[in-house]
Amino acid sequence: MRVVLQRVASASVTVEDRIVGAIQKGILVLVGIEDADSQEDIDWLVTKITQLRIFGDDNGVMNLSVEEVNGDVLVVSQFTLHAATKKGNRPSYIKAARPEIAIPIYEKFVNTLENKMGKKVPTGIFGADMKVALLNDGPVTIIMDSKNKE
Repeated sequence: MRVVLQRVASASVTVEDRIVGAIQKGILVLVGIEDADSQEDIDWLVTKITQLRIFGDDNGVMNLSVEEVNGDVLVVSQFTLHAATKKGNRPSYIKAARPEIAIPIYEKFVNTLENKMGKKVPTGIFGADMKVALLNDGPVTIIMDSKNKE
């Protein structure tokens, strides 16, 4: 499972001219799922996302987590995070899980995140043509891969 986290002052996702998910201060999570992803990947990423100290404390030092600042998380599925670009100029998405595998994993990821945070986590609509708007705060952008825990 691969994610791109962006610390945001606000973010929203729109489908067919309707906002389907929005947050103020928090983290926008773009998530790409592959066939080999499991609950172990979900648990590792949810713990990292909720405990990552990327918000400023009273001294302006990134020392607080999204939970500690009472922030929110917006989750948007993005299969293109698994793009392979080694050969040619057209990315291959062969590593991205097909919807019948990805959707249940995506739903478990969102549910696990909601349980950990103790509140509803807004999302986009899996597989839809989505327009994502965000005001990146910092900017702070972090890439994590549960198969390559660096």
